[in-house]
Amino acid sequence: MDNTSRLTAVTAVVVGYLVVAAGTVVTLVIMSVSGSAEATTEAWVHAVIVAVFAILLALRLRAARAGSRRALIAVGIIAGVLLVANAIESALGLFPTWMRIEMIGIAVFMVAIVLLVVQAVRQTRSRTTGEESERATS
Repeated sequence: MDNTSRLTAVTAVVVGYLVVAAGTVVTLVIMSVSGSAEATTEAWVHAVIVAVFAILLALRLRAARAGSRRALIAVGIIAGVLLVANAIESALGLFPTWMRIEMIGIAVFMVAIVLLVVQAVRQTRSRTTGEESERATS
């Protein structure tokens, strides 16, 4: 798989994450309007943080798709942090069950992003190293 394909795959996963983030906020709005006890303050804080990181991830991905290696690395770091945070939050049991399932889903998305970004960075590094040694021998 080349980096263009990897970035296309990362884009698809980030779009999925954006859909989950928006869906979480919509779900909380509906629950709040209906008076559900599952629309807790903790759930709202988590949903807002998820939405902010979804936007941040999309912005960094945009720069990565434009060729920024630093942005690509930032996408991987953000995804890694989100992976750990969502895994820990879901394990703590402080959130309603539906939100813990959402957190596990987000963690799975982030695993995919981290793996794809690591492969892309390695390929970029090996290509750069190969070009440098080719120039050195010419």
